[in-house]
Amino acid sequence: MTSTEQLLQILGKNQSVQAILNRANDLNMPNWYLGAGGIVQTAWNVLHGFDAENGIKDYDLVYYDAGDTSYEGEDFFIQKGRELFKDISVPVEIQNQARVYLWYEKHFGRPIDQYKSVEEAISTWPTTATSVGVKKEKNGEWRVYAPFGLDDLLGMVVRANKAQITEKIYQDKINRWIKIWPDLKIIPWDS
Repeated sequence: MTSTEQLLQILGKNQSVQAILNRANDLNMPNWYLGAGGIVQTAWNVLHGFDAENGIKDYDLVYYDAGDTSYEGEDFFIQKGRELFKDISVPVEIQNQARVYLWYEKHFGRPIDQYKSVEEAISTWPTTATSVGVKKEKNGEWRVYAPFGLDDLLGMVVRANKAQITEKIYQDKINRWIKIWPDLKIIPWDS
């Protein structure tokens, strides 16, 4: 079994992930993925022998539309998503990765350039394991984007992706995650 097949098999155990992946095309968002925590934490839950949805506080549904970086444009999808995913017990957070640069400095203390694609955005997410996106195409085919591969994710390895985060952000994530998933293998920031 390939690592992609293993990940998709694991994700099949999370009913919320399956619902999001099966319905997301109905939003008609350009170039979307379900990514980051909801994917990774589902895998860590299953690999720990926990309920697939244990400890997941939200699901990140991202898309890329550089032609409309207005808040109103993003909010259109947020409102549609709120209705489409109203039966899912934790929030589905929808975000246009083309507009992250507009608020990043205020939130994280330093400016970034506008991403050129949703894949570029995913490539900067805080850890190698969380830099992953999954989608189910309209034709039913699966697409997994994992710029660092899936070994860290499936091996429960937490390694900083230093493209944008600070050591403090990384440490805060580790401190939260290790309490929920004690078998994680933490790679120190300085490694």
